[in-house]
Amino acid sequence: MDLSHADHTSAPEPSTSGRRVLPGSVLLCAGPLSSADLVAVARHDARVDLDDDALAGVDASRRIVEALASDPEPHYGVSTGFGALATTFIEPDRRAQLQASLVRSHAAGSGTPVEREVVRALMALRLSTLLTGRTGVRVETVRAYAGLLNAGITPVVREYGSLGCSGDLAPLAHCALALMGEGEVDDRDGVRLPAAEALAAAGLSPIRLAEKEGLALINGTDGMLGMLALALHDLRLLLTTADIAAGMSVEGLLGTDAVFAADLQALRPQLGQSDSAANLRTILAGSPVVASHRGPECTRVQDAYSLRCAPQVHGAARDTVAHAALVADRELASAVDNPVLTLDGRVESNGNFHGAPVAYVLDFLAIVVADVASMSERRTDRFLDRSRNNGLPPFLAHEVGVDSGLMIAQYTAAGIVSELKRLAHPASVDSIPSSAMQEDHVSMGWAAARKLRRAIDGLGRVLAIELMTASRGLQLRGPLEPAAGTGAVQRLVHSRIDGAGPDRFLSPEIEVVTELVQSGQVVTAAESAVGTLR
Repeated sequence: MDLSHADHTSAPEPSTSGRRVLPGSVLLCAGPLSSADLVAVARHDARVDLDDDALAGVDASRRIVEALASDPEPHYGVSTGFGALATTFIEPDRRAQLQASLVRSHAAGSGTPVEREVVRALMALRLSTLLTGRTGVRVETVRAYAGLLNAGITPVVREYGSLGCSGDLAPLAHCALALMGEGEVDDRDGVRLPAAEALAAAGLSPIRLAEKEGLALINGTDGMLGMLALALHDLRLLLTTADIAAGMSVEGLLGTDAVFAADLQALRPQLGQSDSAANLRTILAGSPVVASHRGPECTRVQDAYSLRCAPQVHGAARDTVAHAALVADRELASAVDNPVLTLDGRVESNGNFHGAPVAYVLDFLAIVVADVASMSERRTDRFLDRSRNNGLPPFLAHEVGVDSGLMIAQYTAAGIVSELKRLAHPASVDSIPSSAMQEDHVSMGWAAARKLRRAIDGLGRVLAIELMTASRGLQLRGPLEPAAGTGAVQRLVHSRIDGAGPDRFLSPEIEVVTELVQSGQVVTAAESAVGTLR
């Protein structure tokens, strides 16, 4: 899905080297790749340009590796085997074969190919690490890797194969295999063909890997990190959408906005809660529906938790996203490889490839997604129950008894929420030994990232069903008018699907509103009426 609200790439932005890049391009240098630039490359096909200073650093580090290659003492990844075979010395005339064999054997993924944007994200991150000068690859290999991205060539990376330690080996190996002119790829038009044919069509030549290069191309957390960066981009949009949906439900269910007052929220100074409550105040400002029952004749003392506590739940989700973003930014600034070239020229084995930091926050976010969706579904359900919806028809049906209204749309939301609860079970608590017990504890970060992507899609659908329901509920409150912000969203929804009326085929309407959510059009509509939301 293409959630493009939060980050835009149309205007030039400064790179980490202090240069400015042209619209539609991203300058990769020795410094961290920003998450916004990563999304631009992965999702919007921004071109990658390589910083000259970074390439000079790559060349300098390569000379260190070449010196070690002629050393009679064994050096891991340069003149030895890998993993459990790390003590096996490899003669110089066999080392090119060693690197190629490493890539071929590790490109052992299975299952359905993963999404194009995921592959491009992990490739951009691996390229960023190569440019740190800490991996020991050749400049020509770096240029060739960038050439794959810029040609729109996407290696076929399959669903299963990564344990998240040593990083995402199998997914990265499929990409390295394409660099060698082997394996399958999709071209810019999505046509699947042999890598050698795609390279030739793009005017690119396969790379024959030298010492250390095969290892440098496959040893990193790039797959799970790329999916984390994309997830954070998407969740920021969806959490703002959740505030909008909650505001529409508060309004449509004749709830109160008094509980969102700034002084009440300040009694619990959680940052995300404050932002969410501010959004709710903004989206409900000036609502004639809310004003209609604000007087002393209103006998309801408190709204249900799914209405009253929306800032607390949505805010806690925002704080979790902020923590995950901090971890992601640190990982984006990392040079993950094993062995790695240190700043003083040593080649050292290390454990930085272990995916635990990324895996944990991916799992945290899956919990967040499940809970935000669960609260949204509860608000949807309140609209449909005549004992709790304050005067609306059962299931918001047109002709009660003949029509079922939105009854089964709520079933769909409930089914998704149940699935999200299963997806919230952490992958990172699992581990399975591999490589003859050399790799005896693994992160499962790739699996955590894969289930989070599915969960985020589900959250968008649950919010879409709430927005459909709230829009119909607000329509049935007529002639009372909604607030400016909620009204703008209601008009958007009802410009694409019908409002209240006899039963009709609902599945296409759910898909239409889901697209409005996932594309950011819901947030854009609200902001067009009330200004920028948090």
